[in-house]
Amino acid sequence: MKRPPIIPALLPHGKGHHFVCYGDCCSGIAGAPHEATFASVNQIVARLEPQPDFICFLGDEIKGLVADEELLRSQWRYWIEHEMAWITSDTAPDTRWSNIPFYHTTGNHTTYNALSETVFRDVLAHLPQNGPPGQEGLSYFVRRDDLLMIFVNTIWSGLGDGRVETAWLDQTLAAHADARHKLVFGHHPAYPINGYPGDYQRNLDATNRQALWQVLVRHQVIAYICSHIMAFDVQVHHGVLQILTAGAGTLPLMPANVEYLHCVQMALDADGLRYQVLDTAAQVREGLTWPLDLPSSASWEPLASGENPAPPIGAQADGLPRETVIAWRFDGTRPMQPPSGAETLLCGWTPGPAIAPLWIGFQGPEHQLCVLLSAEPGRSPHYWLGPTFAAGEPFSIQIAIHTGMGPGGFLWRADDSAPWSSLLGATPWGAERLQLVERWSMGQDQFGERPFGGEGLQARWMMKDVKLPIDNLSLNGVQ
Repeated sequence: MKRPPIIPALLPHGKGHHFVCYGDCCSGIAGAPHEATFASVNQIVARLEPQPDFICFLGDEIKGLVADEELLRSQWRYWIEHEMAWITSDTAPDTRWSNIPFYHTTGNHTTYNALSETVFRDVLAHLPQNGPPGQEGLSYFVRRDDLLMIFVNTIWSGLGDGRVETAWLDQTLAAHADARHKLVFGHHPAYPINGYPGDYQRNLDATNRQALWQVLVRHQVIAYICSHIMAFDVQVHHGVLQILTAGAGTLPLMPANVEYLHCVQMALDADGLRYQVLDTAAQVREGLTWPLDLPSSASWEPLASGENPAPPIGAQADGLPRETVIAWRFDGTRPMQPPSGAETLLCGWTPGPAIAPLWIGFQGPEHQLCVLLSAEPGRSPHYWLGPTFAAGEPFSIQIAIHTGMGPGGFLWRADDSAPWSSLLGATPWGAERLQLVERWSMGQDQFGERPFGGEGLQARWMMKDVKLPIDNLSLNGVQ
């Protein structure tokens, strides 16, 4: 039988690590629908060349959620001995895979009570037993040379769903402060995904999320990698990425008309983190290189008040896959008595009857930073919200739009030295739907209305095309 074509893996530039993350297949039952969908994703992972240094599965391997211990164990046996035999068996067709470390997180389908926690520990007894008291084998850490990986339990019976033991996490990160790279893995996302919020059930509760993120920021963790919501999503908060991958086979997706089954292959080195998101047709659907590499904002192009010609966004001159980063810096002083309506910083529009596809400004009595994207004529705009500004306050703020980051690609920071954060929205798509516009209006909208009410408004802008992080510049693997 002819072997399927390989899929070239992203590799580190020099010393580093390359690995695969995926999660949520809810399988373990012979002939059930998720067995086939999970197999379709595994077939993609198995085609990666070279094989990853390790694999992280982010929970919900099996359907679980049963009260019968033997039934639960039988699902685990089927998942390990049949569905994952290509990597767990010494007699697998390609034995190179059988030596690859395989790490797991707990999940709501697998560790939902004391009995299921015991079964999880038993069937995955190879996992380190170095977690906090009472969570041995459920939370743990792994040190691989200069890489520290911590696998937290977001559903421990001792804390309740949607919470993480942050004290142990803080202590573990402090004990490994010499690690050049730090990653934290969990099942529940900290921040809501695709407009599906829900403290405790769909994401961590707000108080715990704040405590967790303070720990991640303080210890300069690169990313929190999670699952649980059937989607792929990336956000950044205070410079720390949240990468969610839950496309390993569970259906329905959230939402089905936007999301897709997938796995994520990553490379980590001195330059940062790169990933490619592969669907079941071996297509690279999304990719990112982080951190952003932008020139000093002092070198950005000045933007005059009033109307300006808008540059083309997303040009692909050489035909290679690209994403676009476009950024603005706004400086000024808020009015002492702000108007009751909205105030425009920038409006992107094309002459005609449609409302502006892009609007950036302040709205509401809180004077909250807001980005509005109108992706479809005749449909209401979607909102992304940022910080608030006091009346009479001088401000300097940078807004960036990254068309390769989906809804998390609307970013803001205070200045060049500050970390980026995603604006908060409730939409499963992002700036990839931004329409080309012909005009920019600075300090007013397309009708010359909703003017900026303060003083001294100045703006600069820059645009940069970023190639997807595909080492061999192929979207379909080597044929």
